[in-house]
Amino acid sequence: MNRETIAAFAAESRGGARLLGLDLGTKTIGLALSDVQRRIASPLETIKRVKFTPDAAALSAIATKHAVGGLVVGLPLNMDGSEGPRVQSTRAFVRNLKPILPLPVLFWDERLSTAAVTRTLLEADASRARRGELVDKLAAAYILQGCLDVLDGLREGEDEDDGSDP
Repeated sequence: MNRETIAAFAAESRGGARLLGLDLGTKTIGLALSDVQRRIASPLETIKRVKFTPDAAALSAIATKHAVGGLVVGLPLNMDGSEGPRVQSTRAFVRNLKPILPLPVLFWDERLSTAAVTRTLLEADASRARRGELVDKLAAAYILQGCLDVLDGLREGEDEDDGSDP
């Protein structure tokens, strides 16, 4: 992801509004929410996928409830960086979601996010059932936090370049 794309997303999404992270799976959608300063991602919930229309309605209701200003959607790239059928499915979902939830969207590389979260849960000795409950929303938080960290770095760069005296 290049800095210009991320900076454009930051400018387009409403400042002072939270960002919603999505880990879009075939059976569930993991959700995470940022704070209004866009520094910390917190796991929110997991939506069981039904069909597009009820899934989109649930996302729209959550985005409205939490005054969301933009979406960060995990992009399931192949390990070599190429795009496969899951990426096409994710892009199609977002394309269909746009008329229902007209927010700026940033796709974020989600490679190894689920593996990292699962490893952490295993280290915490979480049961298989508990891991199943948590993994999707924690993966969404992992994806969103990666984006927030880059946005924070961009803000720090702006602060250094603003020309004002300390």
